[in-house]
Amino acid sequence: MTDEHETQVQADRELCGLINGLAKQIEAHVRTRAATLGLTASQGVAMRELTGPMTLRELAERMSCEPSNATFVADRLEEQGYLERHPHPGNRRAKHLVLTPAGTELRQRLLELLTSDSPLAPLSSEEQGALQRLLVRAVVR
Repeated sequence: MTDEHETQVQADRELCGLINGLAKQIEAHVRTRAATLGLTASQGVAMRELTGPMTLRELAERMSCEPSNATFVADRLEEQGYLERHPHPGNRRAKHLVLTPAGTELRQRLLELLTSDSPLAPLSSEEQGALQRLLVRAVVR
């Protein structure tokens, strides 16, 4: 191995470590903020991602999980009165997940908690935008 190659391997390893560390910090942040509202981390992620009516498959994709896991989370949120299943307007076989008024209020409280003291808070909005653009370039190929 050349010195240049070894240097690149070391830089890649360090960058991956930093990204992994940030992901762990974000996960812990979501978990603790969700817990203050009586939600699990998965429920917190689902509530964060429910930006409007969507199918279970869409929610699972946003949550980066299997549809069966999203179904379990949606079932619990429905039992708690935060979510309802409505007929999908364009597909008789699908259901739309829709937040109830209580779910909408809970989601707003969660979003406020998630933005306060976020692991990304030390970055300016411009820096966050630059980080997002770089991550999109790295992830979307």
